[in-house]
Amino acid sequence: MAESANVITLTDDNFEDEVIGADQPVLVDFWATWCGPCRQIAPIVEELADEYEGQAKIGKVDVDENPQTAQEYGVRSIPTLLFFKDGEAKEQVVGAAGKQPLKENLEALLGQPA
Repeated sequence: MAESANVITLTDDNFEDEVIGADQPVLVDFWATWCGPCRQIAPIVEELADEYEGQAKIGKVDVDENPQTAQEYGVRSIPTLLFFKDGEAKEQVVGAAGKQPLKENLEALLGQPA
């Protein structure tokens, strides 16, 4: 499965710059390679990255490789998707959600109707 070029790989090191310092809303997918539901929603996350290119940033954090960031945001189960705006987590979706709820959260942050 080819990853979308629009999905940013987030790490403990770049999270601050890419997410907290972002000038647009950011959807962060906390995932792990061994997580089945994470693999299920990966194509949805990639579609959103393509659809919202230029309007919002979409990134993924591998919780096994970046435990500090996952711990900082209280990620206990994966997949967990956090929606950030102005450096703050505004919304959270836990579990393999469909595309529509994720889209609605992004639209709300962008101030657009879904």
